[in-house]
Amino acid sequence: MSKSHRITDPTLINPICMAEITSPHGIRGAVKVKTFTEYSEDLFEYSTLRDHTGRPYNLSLFAPKHNDLLVVTIDGVNSRDDAEALRGVKLYVDRSELPDLNEDEFYYEDLVGLDVVDQGGEEVGTVLAVQNYGAGDFFDIKTSESEIYTLPFTQEAVPQVDIKAGKIIIDSACLLGRGK
Repeated sequence: MSKSHRITDPTLINPICMAEITSPHGIRGAVKVKTFTEYSEDLFEYSTLRDHTGRPYNLSLFAPKHNDLLVVTIDGVNSRDDAEALRGVKLYVDRSELPDLNEDEFYYEDLVGLDVVDQGGEEVGTVLAVQNYGAGDFFDIKTSESEIYTLPFTQEAVPQVDIKAGKIIIDSACLLGRGK
């Protein structure tokens, strides 16, 4: 049975995914949560985290794991079976709850869909996703031919992000999986 993550909560006008429940931890209902915040503990700065249906989740820190992974308890989740049922649940806040940014800052959510152009001005594709598998942040870039390439999100590989112009400028030599 696959879970639908289409946002149906009318209170989330502009939802931003802040975390995902990845698996149970132990037998008393604790869960591992992968965070998408700058610092994993920042997750607790938001008053209400909700799933795609609007169900609120009241989290308490059980133990930090490493980098972007926490072990938390959730009110009302008291067994491993309860915790297992939450595997894959994404937790959202409304964008209006996020802190204001400086002019040269942005949220990764804002990068998805931007045009990708190399330093010579040639169109490469669009940002499909921003991922982090533990070794840093990466862009998944989809070309007009529907090929997917990965690009490390470093200053060398991505010298310019221009949200207002709707594009990022990259060094195409840094694309992973693309012949030079």
